[in-house]
Amino acid sequence: MSLALSLARGAVTSPFKRPGRPGATLPAGRLRLPAAPAAPGRLAAYRAICGFPATGPLPVTYPHVLAFPLAMRLMTRRDFPLPVTGLVHTWIEITAHRTLRPEDSLELTVYAEELSPHRRGTEVTVVTEARLAGELVWESRSGYLSRHATRTEGPAPVAPPAPLPAVTEWRLPGDLGRRYAAASGDRNPIHLHPLTARLFGFPRAIAHGMWTVARCLAETPDPATLRTVRADFRAPVLLPGTVTYASDGHAFQLRGGKDGERLHLTGTRG
Repeated sequence: MSLALSLARGAVTSPFKRPGRPGATLPAGRLRLPAAPAAPGRLAAYRAICGFPATGPLPVTYPHVLAFPLAMRLMTRRDFPLPVTGLVHTWIEITAHRTLRPEDSLELTVYAEELSPHRRGTEVTVVTEARLAGELVWESRSGYLSRHATRTEGPAPVAPPAPLPAVTEWRLPGDLGRRYAAASGDRNPIHLHPLTARLFGFPRAIAHGMWTVARCLAETPDPATLRTVRADFRAPVLLPGTVTYASDGHAFQLRGGKDGERLHLTGTRG
């Protein structure tokens, strides 16, 4: 099933799903894409929009992009308990077990691992794995939150971390969401145009969370050395806009607002 069809199916089925219902279960089994190398044109566009070097190893975030159609197919299934409309990507952890090359034929697998109560609703953990000739070479776990009324108190929000040293400022154009969508295939309407974003409660289009992670990681002196990444999405980045990338070499942040008081993203890399 194409990504466009998955999005359409999700829009149709979402109103009939009731997140938080007792006894909800996740779909069994795993979805797979057969082994294939990255398409050169799309990879080149992704490198350019995220700021990665034009040649060299596969960006550490790119297997997530390759597997995104599988994740969407999973989350728009009729037996997936949460509505995909309004589902918020809240965090991601990536482990690269080795450096990957563009010509590597990766077999991709996606499955839902855990359904957890959250103080703001219900969160699902989605796992993505990449194998090369049967060997697990890359994996990620992502949290997606479906917001709804709940009696779950959960832990109190963690206090914002202290600001890291500012490194550089980025001016983000209004069409960034459309350009990243063309490179990644993620055409969620909240990223594409102010009119479609307003349908979901945003005053303007917002940047893709995975773009913000990738753009920060592209600032690593040698992105090919990255083996572990953890990123938490704190607040959307409105387009157009200006943000500040800050880092101490290990931790990183993306901040906005007049004095950098708005925290959009926090993360660590190793």
